[in-house]
Amino acid sequence: MTELVTGVTFGGSEWTPSYVADLNQVTCIGCGRCFKVCPRDVFDLVEKDSVLDPENFDDDYGDFEDEDDNSMVMSLKNRNDCIGCEACSKVCPKNCFTHEHKQAA
Repeated sequence: MTELVTGVTFGGSEWTPSYVADLNQVTCIGCGRCFKVCPRDVFDLVEKDSVLDPENFDDDYGDFEDEDDNSMVMSLKNRNDCIGCEACSKVCPKNCFTHEHKQAA
């Protein structure tokens, strides 16, 4: 049996961190909530057209090319700095995040 990385709260309770594994930029609306709540500078807000190809969107996604030339989307800037608190997922209105547990070394 492999052991997972665990943490301990101030009160002594054990918990298992769940680290950010992926961020779905297609469903991300660039609201910045995850950026604001992250204590470790894991995310960066970037221009949508610099990371996404409009050809990959279904018609039901909406207009990729809208009037707002500054359309933004979140990206993973420092994934290795994630502490596994899952605060980003808790505030994300579009469920853009996938998390995973880490095996103990």
